[in-house]
Amino acid sequence: MKLRRIRALAVKELLQVIRDPRSLMLALAMPVMQLFLLGYGVNLDISHVPVCVYDQEGSQFSQSLFKRVQASPYFQIVRSLHGEGEIKQVMDDGTCRMVLVTPADFSRRIMLERHASVQAIVDASDDNTATLATAYANVVVAGFSGDVQLNLIERTTGAPLLPASVAEQSRVWFNEDLESRNFIIPGVVALVLALVGAQLTSLTIAREWERGTMELLISTPVTPIELLFGKLLPYFFIGMLDALICLVVAVFWFHVPFRGELSALLFTTSLFLVVVLSVGYFVSVAIPNQIGASQIALFLTIMPISLLSGYAFPIDQMPAAIRLITYGIYARYYVTILKSLFLKGSSLYDLWFPVLALAGYAAAMAWLAARSFRKRIG
Repeated sequence: MKLRRIRALAVKELLQVIRDPRSLMLALAMPVMQLFLLGYGVNLDISHVPVCVYDQEGSQFSQSLFKRVQASPYFQIVRSLHGEGEIKQVMDDGTCRMVLVTPADFSRRIMLERHASVQAIVDASDDNTATLATAYANVVVAGFSGDVQLNLIERTTGAPLLPASVAEQSRVWFNEDLESRNFIIPGVVALVLALVGAQLTSLTIAREWERGTMELLISTPVTPIELLFGKLLPYFFIGMLDALICLVVAVFWFHVPFRGELSALLFTTSLFLVVVLSVGYFVSVAIPNQIGASQIALFLTIMPISLLSGYAFPIDQMPAAIRLITYGIYARYYVTILKSLFLKGSSLYDLWFPVLALAGYAAAMAWLAARSFRKRIG
């Protein structure tokens, strides 16, 4: 293996990327664009959910409840209804995502029966928002219920009540503000690197066939190993540059905490890039057509990373059979590493299993990519 030939191939491939505006945009502009689009577009948090209220009684109790709902950062009361017929209308036209209804005997039930119900009608066309909104509404109503019970007991006994001596004190680790963005953006980094790396390298060999230069390349003394290194080295450094750009944007723009070591991030990113670049190279050798190779590479990266890596959907909530399949998805290990480095500040020692699994994948895919190319025509 001659370093001079590898360097010549790497320079040739780099010049092709620089001279091709589409490849250059894919290499540098697309990672930032995707990070911004997914960083702002994928958000599992809810706030200011539009709520309509139908107060059939108009008492002090019902108004106190609705004031508590309005004070919550999760809800915004946008309209008061005056009849049951309006409920379907505001839900159908999207004015409200939730309607709270208090019965006409709300106060009487509280005072005499010590029990009253509030009806919550929720638009469940978006099940995530509906689930969270219902949970937040239950918390608000439970707080209101506790205050009402204390006031009634105080009125009955005539003496002020002392506060309870036992209280829950919660501490949230790793994602203190419970921002879904902090959970999602580290996975976006894996998605971006896989997409860019596999897409670019899937065109390398296919481009040579389409341009008619493969025959000249085969006639040279370049070995398959030298061709592999020469073709992939430029994209490896481009991928590392993209990783650093994503890190800067995630930390300084989206304010995602990065608590791990930069050296650990660079080392594991290099392993992940070896995997995705080898996948793209393997596809490029197998399919001597740029469009076909690009589509296959897209399928091999987007589908498994989006659905089975834990990037957006927690793996422990998947069915047992699907969880078993995820162990064969290389991106699962890198996403686990990224989230642990960003949020937990874990070391490589703490992450020994996903690091070893990713290293095994890198070695296996590099070996397959090296054996995939043969210096022959047809």
